[in-house]
Amino acid sequence: MSERPTSLERLRRRVAEVGVPICVGIDPHPDALPEELPRNVEGVERFARGLLSATGDLAAAIKINIAFFEAFGSAGWAALERVVADLERDQFLILDAKRGDIRTTAERQAEALMGRLGADAVTVSPYLGEDAIEPFLAHPGRMVFVLARTSNPSAGTFQDLRVEGVALDERIARWVADRWPDGRAGLVVGGVEPAVLARLRAIAPGPGFLVPGIGAQGGNLEAGLEHCHGSWAPGLVTISRAIATASRGSDWEAAARSAAQAWIGRMREAGATLSV
Repeated sequence: MSERPTSLERLRRRVAEVGVPICVGIDPHPDALPEELPRNVEGVERFARGLLSATGDLAAAIKINIAFFEAFGSAGWAALERVVADLERDQFLILDAKRGDIRTTAERQAEALMGRLGADAVTVSPYLGEDAIEPFLAHPGRMVFVLARTSNPSAGTFQDLRVEGVALDERIARWVADRWPDGRAGLVVGGVEPAVLARLRAIAPGPGFLVPGIGAQGGNLEAGLEHCHGSWAPGLVTISRAIATASRGSDWEAAARSAAQAWIGRMREAGATLSV
């Protein structure tokens, strides 16, 4: 049996095949489900699997927010396992879990998300330092995306704080770039502020950026495309609600596919290319 390519190799290949760095985000909130689906774990699972079926072949990566499954307890986790099992072998899976804990706990988190569910990459918080991140990278060939600048309204409460004259988001970006220069540790950098994307890219030219906040949150697509790729690794621009909730009627799967195709067209018009 041939050895599994590293997640970084898989990401490079997938972005090159698709031609644009589009990451389809699956955040199946019960209140946002199509009208024909029940507002329970069954509806969440059907929605997620339908979105995968409709858009998986178009996407460079799939990002699943696991909180929308965890909310249903063991039934939700079982549903998540079935959704992940639907992925095609060549699809790149990011589990958006925002994990981060002491080393022994992080080891079990990594085993659950990478060992059991097979994630190529997981989003992680840097607040506890290397102890929270290295257990994920200890899984051979896997990747992490470290929270540096998030896209939520209160992001600046701590991320704008200056530590010895340097903004916290800048310190995180530089620390990740210095500590893991092999490209396996990327950064989450929200796309709602183009100047922030440019500032953090100047500080950390190597890592790939996972750029949320484009689409429903009104982020800047052109800035996201300009700055997502690093010199060591490709990046991704995430589109979630703008694809997933394109329609709440019976045509929701076809509408999601059409929306994904439209976003791909916009990215191509903007000249998105893989340059790493």
